[in-house]
Amino acid sequence: MLVIVGASGKIGGASLSSLITEKLVPTDEIVCTTSAAPDSAKWKGLAEKGVQVRHATFDDPGSMETAFAGCDKLFLVSSPRIKMDFFDAPYGSGREKDHFVALEAAKKAGVKHIFYTSLAFANPSKSNVMTAHERTEERLHEMEKEGMKVTILREGLYNESWPLYFGHYNATGDDRSQVIIAGDGKISWTAIADLGYATASIIAAPAEYEGKTVYLSSTSGAKSLQDIAEIVSKEKGSDIKLEFVTRSEHEAFYIDDKKMDEGQVRWWAATYDALNDEECFIKDQTFEKIMETRGRKPKPVEDTIREMLH
Repeated sequence: MLVIVGASGKIGGASLSSLITEKLVPTDEIVCTTSAAPDSAKWKGLAEKGVQVRHATFDDPGSMETAFAGCDKLFLVSSPRIKMDFFDAPYGSGREKDHFVALEAAKKAGVKHIFYTSLAFANPSKSNVMTAHERTEERLHEMEKEGMKVTILREGLYNESWPLYFGHYNATGDDRSQVIIAGDGKISWTAIADLGYATASIIAAPAEYEGKTVYLSSTSGAKSLQDIAEIVSKEKGSDIKLEFVTRSEHEAFYIDDKKMDEGQVRWWAATYDALNDEECFIKDQTFEKIMETRGRKPKPVEDTIREMLH
């Protein structure tokens, strides 16, 4: 039995969809956890397909252990509660706190293999968004030494997330002709649906990926933010220029001028230091091999940008 924590999120939902539509895992061997009511309308369709839906929350360790009962594999999607990471959260207080709850519950419930969605940055990384992942990966390696089977999936940067990197851009209503950012570098953008497909393929082949840390990123067609600016300019019919500033200037602009949340801006800003080092320009061919083997072509980021702008 496979239990999925985070099935209602983007990568979790895309992975679950592929597991079912591609018939990679029988639906009656899948359990999804939810912090909401398992019998709510939201989960009705999955339940009708044979998927079990069980209540569990990171705030109630006991509920996790109960939900994991009878499952030998855990697919843990990283916690969406990013505010836990803000303001340089000390060890054990960031999102890794949620992850540790799930990992301990898995251990107690007798889970044998854990698949974890990390992020396609370096480890160690200059970015703050990777900190909770680094701490979680460290804990997973400790569990490996105790006999747990582990697969770490460093999921590629979503095609659909380009506005976040592109100066917190609003794809449906941003009239800026100049976008302020604090760094740039090639990024191996990858569509959420494609990531879900590749992730599901790995979950369905546990023996092949046991003990491995893999990057799941489209290595063809990597684009820098300067490249993105040119694509957006072409689609909108007006030039959009990038203005490169220091990290502190970037923070001041988005906090003071754009009135964005201070914690989020400061947490995010270090991402540009990572881009400058091309941490997100991925060479690992795992994703490409999976897609090629199954005759599927990755969706280019240009197509995603076009769809989001129109």
